[in-house]
Amino acid sequence: MPRSIWKGSISFGLVQIPVALYPAEEPNELHFTQLDKRNMTPIRYERVNRETGEPVSWDDIVRGYPYEKGEYVVMSDEDLRRANVEATQTVDILDFVDESEIDPMYYDKPYYLAPASQNSKKKSPVTAYVLLREALRKTGKVGIAKVVIRTREHIAAVRPRGRALVLNLLRFAHELRTDEELDLPEMDAEGKGLGKRELEMAERLVAEMATEWKPEKYKDEYRDDVMKLIEKKVKSGQTTTPAEPAEEEDHRRDTGTVDLIALLKKSLGQKGGKAANDDKETSESSPKVRKTDTPKRKSGSRRAA
Repeated sequence: MPRSIWKGSISFGLVQIPVALYPAEEPNELHFTQLDKRNMTPIRYERVNRETGEPVSWDDIVRGYPYEKGEYVVMSDEDLRRANVEATQTVDILDFVDESEIDPMYYDKPYYLAPASQNSKKKSPVTAYVLLREALRKTGKVGIAKVVIRTREHIAAVRPRGRALVLNLLRFAHELRTDEELDLPEMDAEGKGLGKRELEMAERLVAEMATEWKPEKYKDEYRDDVMKLIEKKVKSGQTTTPAEPAEEEDHRRDTGTVDLIALLKKSLGQKGGKAANDDKETSESSPKVRKTDTPKRKSGSRRAA
């Protein structure tokens, strides 16, 4: 069972539901180690005091907010929690809306919400959890909530998914760019030279390729291909010197005028299509720290977040 990253409660109206927050995604990215190509030795990055050049251990690192040039206020984890205890311990549902009204562009990151005391003899937390889950399921609504995770407040959608309640972090409206900055064609399709025949054929192509949404059908083929290449290099003994990348053909499409009818006919003739981290921090509370002018930061150093 994964470790919870947050414990608190869901609040809507007068109802409080103790819950724990668990990651709902499992990134499967390829991670590469950076090497010095002269002797293939891994490169080490250190936390270094920019004034003394000495390494700094995690125990000596605190979180500082630069309120002026060279002036910092140190904030510990306890300080951040005390700033607003309720906000850091509550998924506060503000409204209920139709899920279909939320533009997918607002969705960011998913988490599971689980009752915080499933093994308790008291049934009230589990009962309240089921109550909210089934109410959302039957009404087709999602809860729009505020929640603080780590050091940032988020807006989120609470919605049912099978036996679970899922908390999807959402982007705030000001975090999305408007498309007005882009040179986009107007909504008048006919005015842009698009004929009725082309549109009918495009609609037919979409209908022929339509299917049920099955996410397990789609695989990260690029990652698989990279892993095959890595295995091939290992078998051939290429494990010490980096190989020069092979020259590839230019597969970019011609950006000139295209024959939509020909492309649509070709598409219709084919049967199917190919779809395509939390740093450990230990902090001490302090009202204010003054940092004097210091030499230029050394390469490889990193300021504490």
